[in-house]
Amino acid sequence: MIIHVTWIVVLLTQAAEPTGHSSAKGEDLREELKKVAGRIVYETYRQNNWELFMVNADGSKPVNLTRTPDVNELYPHVSPDGTKISFVVDQGEGESKIRSVYYMNMDGTGRTLVARNARQQCWSPDGKTLAYLKGEFEEFCYKDFATRGIFFYDLESGKHGEHPNKELHHLYNICWSPDGRWLLATVHAGMGFKHAMLAIEAQGPGVFNLGLGGCRPDVSPDGKKVTWGRSDYALSVGDLDLSGPAPKVTNHRDVVTSAKPMKIYHTDWSADGKYITFSRGPIKKRLGHAREIVGIRAEGWNICVADSTKTNRWVAITTDGSSNKEPDWAPAGKKKQ
Repeated sequence: MIIHVTWIVVLLTQAAEPTGHSSAKGEDLREELKKVAGRIVYETYRQNNWELFMVNADGSKPVNLTRTPDVNELYPHVSPDGTKISFVVDQGEGESKIRSVYYMNMDGTGRTLVARNARQQCWSPDGKTLAYLKGEFEEFCYKDFATRGIFFYDLESGKHGEHPNKELHHLYNICWSPDGRWLLATVHAGMGFKHAMLAIEAQGPGVFNLGLGGCRPDVSPDGKKVTWGRSDYALSVGDLDLSGPAPKVTNHRDVVTSAKPMKIYHTDWSADGKYITFSRGPIKKRLGHAREIVGIRAEGWNICVADSTKTNRWVAITTDGSSNKEPDWAPAGKKKQ
């Protein structure tokens, strides 16, 4: 009986969630965000092309970082010092299509190819290395988990190395812990797991199941918390303990919930750990794939920001619905070296 009552409460909470541009608790949040120094980078589909845009935390002053009408850039991740941005590029059509990892300076200069047939990259804490996943197949595939192996690219030398655990596969959405010891990721139908969130030793063979449902983890800048999508309609936050031999997450709770048809995905921490940014939009499929997948157009999706210390205190900072997804918080106050 307790289980049934719990689900009734959850369903009532989701049903009460509005489908507009802010929650009932978030109406005053936009003014608060005007004082936040960091900016948010995201992918957006405009004029038949994917571009990377950057906006202030409240959604003001949008800037097109890529300005490439013939190149599709997606999945942005800003370096820890805020001077560079990594991303993937989808090139070609049909059987010749390929996804590759690049990085460039925040002003668009110095565009550098990291690896072809690669995806889901993330920065090391010192910003000197990019970790990335290789595509599982030579043929292009939209599925996020169609990957095999973690690889590392050293920006200074241009050399590549493979993770010591050669059995890693079907991972997606990797992120590096601030202490450099761990890579968190989701696995789907691989490595003996049906679906799980994992902590993987960055320089060792160890793989640990965090025991959490959902996907796409992101570690807070201080390494003490993690946020992830518990389901298509709930984003959670929990306390992360990386001090022991086996990482663990405790005290987890939902920070944003949503009602159908509005999905919520792609959560990422602000530099001060107070806010999370995420994407939100209606459930539909295109090309047989869910709209949250990288490279799939998602009309009606927008970038939002939530107060991580509350529940359902959030506001949409874009409202044009131009397939706005994969937000990443860029630190402020850093200058290019």
